[in-house]
Amino acid sequence: MISTATIKTAVVTGGGSGIGRAIAERLRADGYQVAALDLNPLDGSDDLAADVTDRAQVDAALDDVRKRLGPVTILVNAAGMDGFKRFADLSFASWQRLIDVNLNGVFHCVQAVLPDMVEAGWGRIVNISSSSAQSGQPFMTHYVASKSAVNGLTKALALELGPAGITVNAVPPGFIDTPMLRRAEARELIGGTVEDHIQRTPVRRVGRPEDIAAACSFLVSEEAGYITGQILGVNGGRNT
Repeated sequence: MISTATIKTAVVTGGGSGIGRAIAERLRADGYQVAALDLNPLDGSDDLAADVTDRAQVDAALDDVRKRLGPVTILVNAAGMDGFKRFADLSFASWQRLIDVNLNGVFHCVQAVLPDMVEAGWGRIVNISSSSAQSGQPFMTHYVASKSAVNGLTKALALELGPAGITVNAVPPGFIDTPMLRRAEARELIGGTVEDHIQRTPVRRVGRPEDIAAACSFLVSEEAGYITGQILGVNGGRNT
């Protein structure tokens, strides 16, 4: 838990479900003030509706967060979408839409919170990428390209923003049990069942959103202040 005298405000994009939701809940449990942004917020929640591909919506949501909770000095970019298509059949519109969400959404959100972090002389940014950026994945070229770009952006930002007291790291999840994974399994798009993949995972279990949340909890902490530009895989040993 953090001291009540140093409560910080965190924004988690994609915080309405899956990994983003777990991260938002973990950071709240850690004692941070947390605002979750999502295209489809949970009914009855305090989450904010925002499309990360729309800069005006991002700016409006963050203005609301600042009014309610103060300056934003922690950002976790977890909003994203997947996609499955043979490359030869992939339309440019589909390619562009996925890049817009997974990469350009990170661009918008980082730029939007940066003034708060620079003024504070302290900031933590964690980008949720994907282990597919390390291993590749057939029929997901647009997804892999977008997440690979997020890893590169993370490294470049870490070098640029480090002198301002801001760390930037990425967590590429590997095979996490989320609604997105189960939908892909139902469509027979993951190369077998979840159980099949468990048997190919060194720790012999599927990952949980809470596993990713735990990594984020550490990376946004004071103790992680000397860690930046890193790609911290949380994948049960599937990628090393």
